[in-house]
Amino acid sequence: MYTSSHKPSQMTTTLSVRIDIDTKKRLEVLAKRSRRSKSFLAAEAIAAFVEAESWQLDEIQTGIKELDEGRGVPHKDVANWLRSWGRKRERKAPRV
Repeated sequence: MYTSSHKPSQMTTTLSVRIDIDTKKRLEVLAKRSRRSKSFLAAEAIAAFVEAESWQLDEIQTGIKELDEGRGVPHKDVANWLRSWGRKRERKAPRV
């Protein structure tokens, strides 16, 4: 679960974004129900998105590096292992 890294003492800046009318209305409802400002909720949502996307891109880069270094399992080995699931002679998981 995302937890905010925003702290009151953290420097902030202003960012203008265009959103569709429906999203704006829904944001207004959420702000009212949660007793938070629209800006606060939007900043939290953007921070969560940036954190998740950064993590995903970092993991993709790590995976590519590992494959470039020869640390991977051939697709056919994984496919054969998966096809053996539920059979009497289930194969052991392929290893790097």
